[in-house]
Amino acid sequence: MRVADPRVALGLHRSRHERCLLTRALDLGVTVIDTSTNYLGFLSHETLSRTAGDLMPKFTISTKVGYFRRPGRAEHSLDPLRLRAAIEQTVRDLGREPDLVFLHNPEHSLHETARHSRDALARACTALEDATARGLCGAWGIASWDPTRLSGLIQTSVPRPSVLMVRAGLLVGARTLDAADALSAAWRLDDGMVWGMSPFGGSTNTPVWDRVDPRVFLRDGANSSRVQAAFRAAYLLPQVGTVAVGTNEPTHLSELISALACEVDERAIDEYRSLLRDHVRSQPA
Repeated sequence: MRVADPRVALGLHRSRHERCLLTRALDLGVTVIDTSTNYLGFLSHETLSRTAGDLMPKFTISTKVGYFRRPGRAEHSLDPLRLRAAIEQTVRDLGREPDLVFLHNPEHSLHETARHSRDALARACTALEDATARGLCGAWGIASWDPTRLSGLIQTSVPRPSVLMVRAGLLVGARTLDAADALSAAWRLDDGMVWGMSPFGGSTNTPVWDRVDPRVFLRDGANSSRVQAAFRAAYLLPQVGTVAVGTNEPTHLSELISALACEVDERAIDEYRSLLRDHVRSQPA
């Protein structure tokens, strides 16, 4: 088993919850699992406990609350009572307290006035902060698919999360990257407290990865694959300390871990972000 490397989390959004994948992840030094109450049709926690309960103490487990099961659909809520109940159910289903609980996509329910949204966000964050104080989880954070809708809501009334999770990688737009930076600054989060997700925009088989060569962002990309280069660049788009990535293939996970040894050309990243901002500014209002 390799030395544990917290820079990679095995994301279970699209990954099969199979014991063999988890054991291989451990062999590769991946000891962080990222899941959610609503993954696998709201059965992720129970499935993990049933298929690999004895392995769970070897992992750091992060999960998310915010989506709730309804007949034929899922609904989102920031109601503090529902969030607390979801965390308590998480503990029962996993058979242990999770190390980290994210408030899942809070922007999904923040459609009203700014003041109402600030209050709703503050109450939801307070519920997770209280759950942490009660020992139901080790820490709490916010996972946001669209942080542009959160950056204007951060005031002293909103508790400070321990971790922020946002989209990362070459397919993330300029506004989303800037909003992630703004949230990190507002909450005074260093790089190790920011996580990235969806570094390939869903799949490495997406046609875009055949049309672009991300190796231009590495100082010496000759010995790296395009997939490795895209993954490594994701750690600087925006600046994050951990990236959650889903896969069903241990060989793919091994390839990504090897990419961590690559050196990123930060000047190329800065130029790329400048080009993204210029493109946004050139668009009609």
